[in-house]
Amino acid sequence: MRVTGLGHAGLFIETKGGSVLCDPWVKPAFFGSWFVFPDNRALDWKKYGNADYLYISHRHRDHFDPWVLNEYVPKDIKVLLPEYPTDDLETDLRSLGFTNIIYTRAGEIIEENGLRILVTPMRAPSDGPIGDSSLSLDDGTACILDQNDAHPLDIEALLGFGKVDAYFTQFSGAIWWPMAYDLPLSEKQHFAKLKREAQTKRALFYIDKIDSPHVFPHAGPPAFYDDQLFPFNAHGQHDESIFTDQVEFLLELKEARPDINGYNFMPGTVVDINHGEVTVSQTLYSEEEIAAIFADKWGYFEKQRSERQADLAEARAKWATPSSPEATLAEIKAWWEPLMKRAPLLCDGIGAMVKFTIGDLEIVADFPKGEVRKFDDEAVRYWFDIPAELVATNLRDREIDWSNSIFLSVRFTAGRIGKFNEYLYTFMKCLSEQRIDYVQNWYESQSDDGQDVRLGDWLVQRRCPHLRADLSQAGSVEDGILTCSLHDWKFDLATGRCLTTQGHEIRASKI
Repeated sequence: MRVTGLGHAGLFIETKGGSVLCDPWVKPAFFGSWFVFPDNRALDWKKYGNADYLYISHRHRDHFDPWVLNEYVPKDIKVLLPEYPTDDLETDLRSLGFTNIIYTRAGEIIEENGLRILVTPMRAPSDGPIGDSSLSLDDGTACILDQNDAHPLDIEALLGFGKVDAYFTQFSGAIWWPMAYDLPLSEKQHFAKLKREAQTKRALFYIDKIDSPHVFPHAGPPAFYDDQLFPFNAHGQHDESIFTDQVEFLLELKEARPDINGYNFMPGTVVDINHGEVTVSQTLYSEEEIAAIFADKWGYFEKQRSERQADLAEARAKWATPSSPEATLAEIKAWWEPLMKRAPLLCDGIGAMVKFTIGDLEIVADFPKGEVRKFDDEAVRYWFDIPAELVATNLRDREIDWSNSIFLSVRFTAGRIGKFNEYLYTFMKCLSEQRIDYVQNWYESQSDDGQDVRLGDWLVQRRCPHLRADLSQAGSVEDGILTCSLHDWKFDLATGRCLTTQGHEIRASKI
């Protein structure tokens, strides 16, 4: 088996049973904010587009790039579609002309031409844009796992596919916290450090569980070449950002897990795997070029910024012209209020008024009352300041996921009183009846099943109240504080209170 890195989460996998193109991304994403790091435009996209199978893990635009799919991928390619609760990804693919769809099923192995295929979907409200997935392949010469952004809970079932020879895993986050928040710089620096540490901790958790001798960090980080966002690159110009790069992570991996073979995986990296033997080469960059990119990363960012302004202009040209404040309010009101009425559990979870400043317009989403109206100097717990052009574009395009479009662009500012509120961001990614109904039912079904596990001196419910991770595998207790390593959520076991967000209490008792 041969795996070629295409940049970010992109892979071209050549097997005895056919080739698979995974998550190709070239054009800047999220309103022109995110760019591939390092640059991957010089790859032979015609060659890689001419694959036997196409696998898009989820709808995030750093994994699903309509431009490269239109330009280079034949429309009759076989599409491996994850089994998601909503049909948004299938609708997107069909709108581009892809109709030769293989409907995979969670936990079911497909066999085609001697190639074993397993797509493992994640379907909780906080998994990507209502859905994320990983891909396992085995052609008899090698077994690989492409985890990308997914955080599988049932790891034993995943390992049941076969012993993993090469493991491709996310290591660098994709979030706007704390960069977009209205916080003092010292607090941003503190929270960014914690976030980077949590990302590494989660990656190491999966590396330990998957237990592959060869690890290839991919699916991040992005780069920012807009002048406004440029300071957010890497750890930030003022150490307030969260984006660990490949080389930094490999140093952390070597220190924490010296027995693991870690490799710098980037555009043009070729991995040949044959019955446990692994060789790695590079076809796009020379060793000197790679060393220069990471030795003088900000110099590389500066050079790319000067070269990519046309891409930024092309992205901005697609933004919509804002309507009048009155028309914008009327459109949001007509769209959101019926969804609020369909989701009492989400509205109760938000439990407050949220202010949105959109250009000259100030509105409040009153979730307890289920209404949207003009802001009248009311007390709010959460607030967002968003460029009017971004809101106008999402209104024009009827974009149902504002969390994974506007918020991931980092082209906004936010503030809050109190903790992170998962329900608020879930609502903002579920602006359709199909999605809102799904998450309403999902939260209703997340009841405690009564099973317990022992963690140190504590008896704790087996399933994490957040996403039902098995705490016997993912939980650890220190000084009475339980941490679930999948998402770094914390709980005070003495009181049962969640320390990460509101709600999500845990059942626990001291032994």
